Parts: sequence; structure tokens; C-alpha cells
Amino acid sequence: MQFRQQALAKLQSPEELDLPVRLARPRGWLVLSVTLVAMAAATVWAVTGSVASTVTAQAVLTHGQGSYVLQSPVAGQVTAVLAEEGERLPAGAPVLKVRTPRGESVVRTVAAGRVTTLAASLGQIVSTGADVAAVEKVAHTTDPLYATVYVPAQNAAAVPVGAAVDLSVASAPAQRYGVLRGRVKSVDHAPQSAQRIAAFLGDTRLGEQFTRDGRPVAVLVRLDASAATRSGYRWSSADGPPFRLDSMTSASASIRLAGRRPLDWLLP
Repeated sequence: MQFRQQALAKLQSPEELDLPVRLARPRGWLVLSVTLVAMAAATVWAVTGSVASTVTAQAVLTHGQGSYVLQSPVAGQVTAVLAEEGERLPAGAPVLKVRTPRGESVVRTVAAGRVTTLAASLGQIVSTGADVAAVEKVAHTTDPLYATVYVPAQNAAAVPVGAAVDLSVASAPAQRYGVLRGRVKSVDHAPQSAQRIAAFLGDTRLGEQFTRDGRPVAVLVRLDASAATRSGYRWSSADGPPFRLDSMTSASASIRLAGRRPLDWLLP
């Protein structure tokens, strides 16, 4: 009863009707204003802004035409090895001699290039179609290197031509020499099988390695040239490594994907 009487007494007091009513303190108005401004800025950014992301994938430094696996056309015993790893040979150059029941046969290169691997040795028995060498298709020592990046198929569609690429090269630790710079030259249209990758790189092991988690898409990266470095290519550091790069060197690539509006992530 006591509280009820006090409430009725306040309602019956006319002298308090003219007192100002404080809806909010100045500090509350400031917080509200800042919140509204932040929400407006976030809305504008979500509609007009752009967020770039990257995809990381395995890569190999190669020449533009890749490699091929040289196979023996006959079965028999290797009696002579006529080439050396690292040697540059013209098309039709002899690589091995194989003795067969019908006499000696010579295994020759299919196209000009550099012998990267010799899989056959003196005295070895080879069968018809056996892999005996891997030859990289390069005609001149001045032919530029590229990087072939094997991107997961689900990310390949977002890779734009001309995108910036950073490559951490296995033979040149990034902590010491920085990363190798490049740009996407082309993106393949279809995922590649282990056999196709092996045929291009001349290495069955790499074909199996790059398809372990599914068929990837090949992305060709043109390396940025630089006359100021020993390698002949541009690095994130001033000088890069004090040596030239070899083809068939493994690397890890980080490709900048096409930017997306934040609003796109919220829309179905």
C-alpha cells in the first residue's frame, strides 16, 4: 500500500509536470552516431569493395614446350649409352644401342632437346615400349623458363590471365632469396590425368604426385625477366639467388585470384 500511495502522490503533483524529460545522454547519442556511420561504411564497402584471395599449388619450372619420354622401339640388351644427362641433342640423335635377335638397333631422339634423365644403363635388358630417357624440348640455351602450376580444378576457373604469381623455388630458399615473380600466361581448359602430366614433364613420378588429390588444371606462368639478377628473372629481393635456375626444379606457387565483392559471399 505504501508504494501505491507514493505512486499516486507523484501523479497528483502538478508541479512536476513541467520538468524536462531526458531521453538520452550526450554520450549515448555519440555512440549511436558512430554505430550508424560504421554500418553505412560497411554497407558501401560490401557493395563496391573488392577482396582478393590466393590459391597455393605445386609447380615445376619448365620450358614452354615441356618434355617427352623416349621409349625403346625394340626389346633387347643395351650395348652402348651414347648420350649423357644434361646433353643437348638434335632430333634423330642416337641415345642408346640395343642388341636384338635381328641385330643392333639404335634408339634416337624424337625432337631436339636436353636429356634430363637416362633410365637405361649399359647391359640392361629393356622391353618394347620401355621408358629409356626423358628429353626436354628446348632448342637454344637462351629459351626462357616458365612455371607450370597444377591448380586444383575447383579453383582454376577463378584464376585470371595476367594474375600475379609468387613462386618459392626449392633450390633457392625464400627466407634467403625471396620469391620468384611471374604472371599467368594461360589456363588450361580441362583437368589433366597423371599420364598427360607425365608425358609433358617426362616424369611418371610427378604425374602421380600432382594427381594424388584429384586431377588438377595446368596454369602456365611467364616469369618476369630481369637483367639485374644473376638468374635472369625478377625476385622479391633485390638480387635473388647468385646462380641460374634449372628446368624441372620444383616450386610452390601462390596465385592471386580475381577479386570478389564481399556482398557476393552473402548472396546465394
